[in-house]
Formats: sequence, structure tokens, C-alpha cells
Amino acid sequence: MKKSTSLFGGIKENFPSGLVVFLVALPLCLGIALASGAPPLSGVIAGIVGGIVVGLISNSNISVSGPAAGLTAIVLVAITDLGAFELFLCAGIIAGVLQLILGFVRAGSISNYFPNNVIEGMLAGIGIIIILKQVPHALGFDNDYEGNQAIFDKGINFGYFSELAGAIHPGAIVVTLVSVGILLAWDHFSVLRKLKLLPGALVAVIAGILLNEFFKMSGSSLAITEKHLVNLPVPQSLDDFKNMITFPDINGFTNPKVWIVGATIAIVASIETLLCIEASDRLDVRRRITDTNLELKAQGIGNLISSFIGGLPMTSVVVRSSANANAGATSKISAIIHGVLLLICVLTIPIVLNMIPLATLAAVLILVGYKLAKPATFKHFWHNGKYQFIPFVATVVAVVATDLLKGVGIGLVISIFYILQGNMKRAYYLSRETLDDADEITIKLAEEVSFLNKAAIKKTLKNVKSGSKVIIDAQTTSYITTDVLEMIQDFANVRAKEEDIDVELIGFRTSYKDYADDQDSHVVINHKRAM
Repeated sequence: MKKSTSLFGGIKENFPSGLVVFLVALPLCLGIALASGAPPLSGVIAGIVGGIVVGLISNSNISVSGPAAGLTAIVLVAITDLGAFELFLCAGIIAGVLQLILGFVRAGSISNYFPNNVIEGMLAGIGIIIILKQVPHALGFDNDYEGNQAIFDKGINFGYFSELAGAIHPGAIVVTLVSVGILLAWDHFSVLRKLKLLPGALVAVIAGILLNEFFKMSGSSLAITEKHLVNLPVPQSLDDFKNMITFPDINGFTNPKVWIVGATIAIVASIETLLCIEASDRLDVRRRITDTNLELKAQGIGNLISSFIGGLPMTSVVVRSSANANAGATSKISAIIHGVLLLICVLTIPIVLNMIPLATLAAVLILVGYKLAKPATFKHFWHNGKYQFIPFVATVVAVVATDLLKGVGIGLVISIFYILQGNMKRAYYLSRETLDDADEITIKLAEEVSFLNKAAIKKTLKNVKSGSKVIIDAQTTSYITTDVLEMIQDFANVRAKEEDIDVELIGFRTSYKDYADDQDSHVVINHKRAM
């Protein structure tokens, strides 16, 4: 009895966030399908499976799965190259099987090595991309569902600005402003926030529909035409609906190209999913940790089912997950609700959905993007110092200028560079800030001294002046690489004698266990003072 009560409470608590994600996901599912050169319904099928199937299996409380923009280029090229969407669906099945295998071999653990500043940079970069892609919709420039990002074509495309200026629709701007006003009011007025089952996004959508219908009835020039509205296929009968669903051609499994595409999708989709899961866990106010290996299995099963019934491949998606978190989701029930709503509405009320202005949905997404890339995040990493700020900003810029995977890759490289640099500098603690005029110097080695620290220690020993005293303390050091031991040996037994440097070695062992190759490093050092 308690379980059913808890389930009901979970549905009641997460219905508003599930509704918001549904409103965000619907046009994106259609847009990604169109951008991929696939049937429009294939994107919605992936959204339904991602919400219901992946939502049921995964233990992520915030992330929402569906067709991903990051796979658009791969899907478009693959469908063109293979010549038929039915053959491509075989690649989706192969990708699902490979993701299942990755889950069982515990490949999800690689997500533990993504630094927080890179993940936060990825989120901020995606937030900026969301805003850039949705501003055209907010102004009435609707070249495609997913948003026009032609500003980045071949550098900065200045012709895009003139095209955008010439396509501005006053009615869309009015709807956008009204929608933004409603969303901000819902966030800032406590009286409105008490209406938990009535999310601001739904109110904004209803207001957008009513406002546009008023424009139409009054014959106003502000009326928004069909090309600026959601465009969902409307089946007239059960046969029409069946005809919109595509099934895989099993002959595709004998085509080597199909297997290559399947492997490519499995790798890219898995990496994007793991990145999104890390980001989603950070968006979770309760900071719950997702089982990434289970997530790969869930994605694999989702891709298998989606491909079998004519859907696009999917990943865990940051845009939907961010909207979910911002709408107050507390469990994965929200993702499941969004999938159920997609299924119900596609089957029952596509005509009503086709009345929604894209400008209203743009307003919802722009505020989601702002929350991901808010100035406070940049300020936080700035105050944390350059080792945190530079990789963060580099990731933001790279994600916006290239794509998610390349951006994160660049951020990781820069972050690793700073980690190595910091590691080299922290090889030891020097008792004096400068070696100039120092009569006695104490060098306290770190707990672990690797070959990465060799350059820093060598530079310090090189600058020790003749006639001084040097104390090298290794009492708390558990490991020293052979390279560094030999360098200290040469310094203590050769150079120190030649330049009258008094060296005192404290806490050194005759051997150190090498954690890298499980071998002992044996270096004999003269522990007596070098005269």
C-alpha cells in the first residue's frame, strides 16, 4: 500500500516537470528527424522510447533520453550513403547491441574521469548554443525546427544577420515577450509557484496559442502562419498511422557499411550519454549518482526497440535533462511521463499540438539556456583560479564553435595540461620562496614523486648556490621514481662535493615499490653529509 501511495505521490510531484519536458521535446524530436533526413515520426518514436523504456530501466533521476542533435550529421550521411532508411535502422539495432555489451563490460566507468570544470563548461556551452539556436524562432525566423545556427557557417556568416533581419515576424516577437513574461513571473512570484501542477511553460504555451488565435480571428498582421507553428504529422486513420512507421530491412545486416555505421553510432552515442549523465547528476539538487553501466544498458535496449519500430538512435540529452531539472523533477518518473505524453498526444491530439507557436517554445528554451550559462557560473570559476577557469572557458568556447565531443575533448586536453603542470609544481615544499642568498634550504618531498616532477626538482637543485646547506626530507614520501632518486644521488654524491654544498637526506629508503610496474626501484644514496 505504501508503495502505491509513493508511486502516486511521485507522479503528482513530477507531472509538471514531465509536461515541461514534453513541450520542449516534441518540436526537437521532429526537428532532429527532419535535419537527419529521416521520416518525421522517427524522431517522435525515439522520444517515446527514450522516455518510457530508458526511463524505466535507467536509475538516473534527472536525465531524459531521446534523439540527439549530436548524431544528426552521422545519421544524415549514413542514410544518404546507404540509400534507404530501412537499411539505416539495422545500424541502429547494431548500435544498441554494442551499447549493451559496453554496459556489461563496465565501460561506463570512464565517466568518472571527466573533470567538473569541463562538465560545467560543456553545460554552459550548450546553454549558449540553445540561446543562439532559439533566438531565430523567437523572432519568427523558422528555417528548421531545431534552430538555425548558420551564424557559424564558414566562420562568422554576416549574411545570416541580414537574412534574419529581413525575416523578423512582429507577431512572433509579441508571443515571445508574453511567454517570457509569464515564465519569469512563474519563477519569481510565490503565489504562482504554489500552483505546482500548472507549470509556467504550459501556461505560456496556452497563452501563445490563444494570442495567435486572437490575431487570426481579428485579421491582424501579427497572426503567425503555419510555417511558424509546430508541424506534426496528422494521421486520418489507423492505416495512415501504420504507413508512417518504417521497419528495418534485415538484408542490411549483410552490408559491411551498416556495421561500420552501427559501431560509429554506438561509440558517439555512448560518449554523449556518459557526458550528459555526469552533467545531469550535477543538475540534481540531491546530488544522486547514476549507475553509468546500467545507463549504457538502458540506452542499448532503447536503441534496439527504437530501431525495430522505425525510430532514430538516441542518447541522454542535455537540453531535455536541463529543462527537466529546472522544472523541479525529483525522480525518473518525470522522464517516463514525458514519454507517455508524447505517445498520447501523437495518437490523439496532433491538431491541437500543431497550433503551438515555435516562438513560445523558443522562450522556454532560451530561459533554460540562460540558467545553464548564467554569469554566476563564470564568476564562480574565475574566483577558483586559472587552473579551474581556463579549462572551463576553453570548453565553453570549443563546444559553441565546434560540437559537444570536440569541445569536451579540447577542454580535457587543457585540463590535463594544467593538472600535470600543477602536479610538477607540487612535487615538494620549499622552505624559502627564492634560492637567492639562501644559506639553508629545506626541500620536503610530496607523498608521491613521479617522473613528471623531475624537471621541477632538477631546476631547484640546479639553482642551489655553492657553500649552502640543503636538507631533502622524504619522511612522508611513499614513492619516488628511479629517475628522481638517481638525480638526487648525483647531486648529493657528485655535485655537492665539488661545490662544497652540505646535503642532509632525511627519511629516504633503500628501495621504493613502483606502483606502475610493480617492480622495486633500488638506488643507493649516501646519507652522510657531502663535504
